[in-house]
Amino acid sequence: MLATVTTAVVLGIEAMPVEVEVDLGRGMMVFSTVGHAGTSIAEARTRVKSALENCGFGFPQRRVTVNLAPADIKKDSTGFDLPIAAGILVADGRLSNALLEGTWFTGELSLDGRLRPVRGVLAMVDRARRMGVRRVVVPTANAAEARAVGGLEVVPLEHLEQLPARLAEGGGDTPPSSEPARGAADQTRANLRDVRGQPVARRALEIAAAGGHNLLLLGPPGTGKTMLARRLPGILPPLESDQRLMCSVIASIAGLLPAGHALLEERPFRAPHHSVSDVALIGGGPYGRPGEVSLAHHGVLFLDELPEFRRHALEALRQPLEEGSVAISRAAYALQFPAETMVVASMNPCPCGYLGHPRQPCTCTPTVARAYRNRVSGPLLDRIDLQVAVDPVSPAELRNARAGETSEVVRERVAVARRIQMQRRGRPNARLSGAALEQDCALGAEAERLLCAALERLSLSARAHDRVLRVARTVADLAGRAEVCALDVAEAIQYRQLDRDALG
Repeated sequence: MLATVTTAVVLGIEAMPVEVEVDLGRGMMVFSTVGHAGTSIAEARTRVKSALENCGFGFPQRRVTVNLAPADIKKDSTGFDLPIAAGILVADGRLSNALLEGTWFTGELSLDGRLRPVRGVLAMVDRARRMGVRRVVVPTANAAEARAVGGLEVVPLEHLEQLPARLAEGGGDTPPSSEPARGAADQTRANLRDVRGQPVARRALEIAAAGGHNLLLLGPPGTGKTMLARRLPGILPPLESDQRLMCSVIASIAGLLPAGHALLEERPFRAPHHSVSDVALIGGGPYGRPGEVSLAHHGVLFLDELPEFRRHALEALRQPLEEGSVAISRAAYALQFPAETMVVASMNPCPCGYLGHPRQPCTCTPTVARAYRNRVSGPLLDRIDLQVAVDPVSPAELRNARAGETSEVVRERVAVARRIQMQRRGRPNARLSGAALEQDCALGAEAERLLCAALERLSLSARAHDRVLRVARTVADLAGRAEVCALDVAEAIQYRQLDRDALG
């Protein structure tokens, strides 16, 4: 008898339907799997056989052939365990084929029949909903993210022996509200009030958050660069519903969605170690997984000690910073990952870190300091909108300065500015280009003269020219001005003066 069960395989951030065809033929008992199956599916034969026997269903004493269609796409996921087991039960006459109609399955089986969670359930369920599927059967641990999609029934399953009864019952769980609860997170998140001094860096942080701009913090060790960067998520506006779903899909594929959570509640913040490879940073690998720049989609990618990262990995960031996406082409696949990410980087001015320090002498020669700065290429720096010097805080200010504004106060201003941008163009200012940039950043005569003089004096590129305009537009939005004035342009230019020669 032939049985067909539907599941899905995740390719990039999309799920593709896969039909699991099970045929019980005559002959001695042989369990074979075909259809470009990976190692985890080959090992599923042992898990499925043991689970069926331990649940009392028994295993057919005949030849069992499992075909995964389409056969030209490689499949490697433990999520095929449950659909294979369901197909065998149907083919063996222990489960009615009618019960599987309009139903997708996924889940990893333990040897005793318990269901373990798998990656990518959110992407799979979202694809199932778009294809008009009526019901999905998932492990109980994945039920929250499956319910978050809405529009179809979710049947959580803890044990394989429950499958016939749960399918016969019909119906599924009602999707609960997936609105985020920000209160608890707000109380535990790092707050800007902890930062002493650094008014220029705090201002740059606010501008970056308001417009989604990339930011570089440069200064000696201990000046608060990392401290400032880690407080950026606290002043970012909440995720929109479609943004939350996309960020959660990426986290689900990577296995990073917190257990029991339907969707991510906060914008992602990723801080990879400087030893990260270009594949881990950008994405790809044998199975086309998203990299750190995509895991930080609609959030923050923090690169601490920027010159210590591998040059090849940093140069791979050029396209994502410009396009907001990553296109990966390999012999086995071609994928595109979203990467609308705020990149925040920090670096010292030299290897010892004390070049330009008012109290600590630098021990580096000019040649060594220049070589250190040259680890970060000019084209990459050109793509960073805000470049800010973070100077040491004096002992008196460190001990006696009053606490600054809290993250909650700054976030209110950021949210207002971001709301203006979304109403105007549907995207943050950092993503303005072409006619939209020219129209929204139109300058008066005084602002035009100032910008032209800065372009000439600082030898700014055409790309830097556009980024100055975007930052100026954000400064104007924070001030509530409809037009970009000379003051806005002047402040934006101030954040472009840490060029390669001025870093020392």
